[in-house]
Parts: sequence; C-alpha cells; structure tokens
Amino acid sequence: MFVFLSKLLPLFVYPVGLACLLLAVSLIFNRHRRLRNALVAISLAILYLASNRWVAYHLAQTLEWQYLPPQEFPSVEAVVVLGGGTESRQYPRPAVEVNAAGDRVLYAAQLYREGKAPVLLLSGGTITWQDGGSGTPAEDMASILTAIGIPESALWLQNRSQNTHEDAVYSAEMLKTAGIQKVLLVTSAAHMPRSVALFEHEGIEVVPAPVDFTVTREGMSNLASAGWQSTLISFLPNTSSLGLTTNVIKEYLGIWMYRLQGWL
Repeated sequence: MFVFLSKLLPLFVYPVGLACLLLAVSLIFNRHRRLRNALVAISLAILYLASNRWVAYHLAQTLEWQYLPPQEFPSVEAVVVLGGGTESRQYPRPAVEVNAAGDRVLYAAQLYREGKAPVLLLSGGTITWQDGGSGTPAEDMASILTAIGIPESALWLQNRSQNTHEDAVYSAEMLKTAGIQKVLLVTSAAHMPRSVALFEHEGIEVVPAPVDFTVTREGMSNLASAGWQSTLISFLPNTSSLGLTTNVIKEYLGIWMYRLQGWL
C-alpha cells in the first residue's frame, strides 16, 4: 500500500496534476467569481513557471550539481547501478531498450571495462500492478550489458526492490554478505543526492558516479547570454522543461518523504 500511495499522491503535487486539481475546484466554485478566477490564474501560473526553461534548469541544477564527477574514479570492489534506464521487452519492441536515463547502463559498462570494479550490481525490481509481468529493471540491464560484451559472471542481480529505499536496503544486504563496504554508485545526476543518502544510511561507503545530466555548464552559459530569439524561446512554455521541473519536484518530495520515514 505504501508503494501505491507513494506513486499516487505525488501526482496531485506535480505541476500538471496540481493545476488540474485547482481547475476542478474552480469549476465547483464557479459562482464565486473572484475565487474561480484566482484558481484559474494560479493554475496557469503553475503551468507556465514549471514549463519555463529558466525555471526548470535552475531547479535541476540544485540537484544535479551536488555530486559532480571527479577527474578519476578509484578502483572499488563493485559498481552499483540503479534501475530506471531501460524499457522491458514488450510488443512491439524487438528487444530491451534504453530510455533517456539509459546512460546509467552504458556508463556502468565503461567503468567495468576501465577496470574500476570486477562486479556490476544491477538493482531494480518490478511493481506488478504497474509493470505487469515484464522483466525487472535488473534483468533488463543485464540483457543489455551481456549484449555489449560484459560477461554474465560479472553481473549481480538485485531484483526485489520497488523503490530507491529498497534498492539501498537489498543491495546493501548483498554487498555486506560479500564483504564489500565501498562502491561506485551509478544513477542519474538528479537522483544521486537521494541515492547517496540512502546507501550511506545502510552503512555503505559511496563514490558517486552520476550520469544523465540535463544541466551543463555550456547550457547554463547559453541560457544567460543567448540572443533575443533563444531567450524568447526559453521563456515560452515547453513540454521538456515541464518534464524536467516535474522530475526535480519528484526528487525533493522523495527526499522529504524518506526523511519522514526515517530512511535518511
């Protein structure tokens, strides 16, 4: 039930869900003109700000730049890769596919080939009511990694978890059983602050290896010094910025909720 509520309730806090909720309330109070107009105006303001590239980039930077990659990573005993970068093989997909966060899998393969660790621990289970009977993220990542030449013997699968907290708990169990205390942790940059805190809470020393950066130094520089055409486009609503803002809000909500649960 906790997993279901953790997926359901935030939908009414994210920009689109919150705006829809306020618009629905404005219809209920249709006879109260001032209240109705105020609710409509707030809804439009939420959608505009959330889909504004300036707002989205600055919000994302507060998460993504907390852990910037070093010039050189140390050698450790395992690389932990969190699921979320793959799409299971479901018709009409011909095979397991990578999504926008697929950098996680590719970067893990790069770290392995560079000799940073002899083992890749792939973490991610399936939420049955949401994902159906498809393969778990851990299995999907393994499918891609073996296809690009990573030996199956180097892959450890943790496919029980249904959220990031369980990623940390179940992965830590496997690591401690193997006598491993220090790992490289691969996940999206915006997801890294929550992930690091969770693994450290479980007693694992983490070296962050973030990928999937949306905000780059060049991107921020261009945003600040671009010509009027680019500036105008940046201020107009767009769906990619809306998605980025929503993802940032999701991460901050997750951090807040996990702290309430005592997981951080």
